[in-house]
Amino acid sequence: MSFINYAAREINVKIVFYGPGLGGKTTNLQYIYEKSNPQQKGKLISLATETDRTLFFDFLPLDLGSVRGFKTRFHLYTVPGQVFYNTTRKLVLKGVDGLVFVADSQRPMRDANIESFTSLKENLKEFSLSLSDLPIVLQYNKRDLEAEGVPLMSIEEMENAYNRQLKVPSFPASAVTGENVNATLKAALVLLLRSLKKEAGW
Repeated sequence: MSFINYAAREINVKIVFYGPGLGGKTTNLQYIYEKSNPQQKGKLISLATETDRTLFFDFLPLDLGSVRGFKTRFHLYTVPGQVFYNTTRKLVLKGVDGLVFVADSQRPMRDANIESFTSLKENLKEFSLSLSDLPIVLQYNKRDLEAEGVPLMSIEEMENAYNRQLKVPSFPASAVTGENVNATLKAALVLLLRSLKKEAGW
């Protein structure tokens, strides 16, 4: 879980963007990275496989303030979406503090979304965790494709599929245009900070 660096007065927190292949996880991280202050972020690192990538970088959002005098450094990761990289998904999830599940709104992606959501729950079990144990935010990505005539699932359908029991923050979004990308991230950061304070009794 979160790691406290007393020398640097920093709390290090890990957020994983999880979802189906080509659903928009990488585009989310690239958008966040490009829009982050250069003084507040580390290097964007990409570990490429044949058909997918794992991206990660860390950043320090100063506008969120500190926790008991400790600055919070967030480490953002994506998992490979392809099913046959499930071992890598598990490795990336190790030590996770919070999640963003990026679902692809395109109707033909319904089964891929469900497979990914199911694998997330199964993989968390290996670390004795469940979705209710972690701060999680849902993002329904690629809403911009509706204007191009691409058949999309309705927000209501997606809420019923993923958020009926969780009842967590969710956002219709477009990682390509940036719509609600920052809102998704900010909601995740706020939930994480709240969880940190509660965990530490602060």
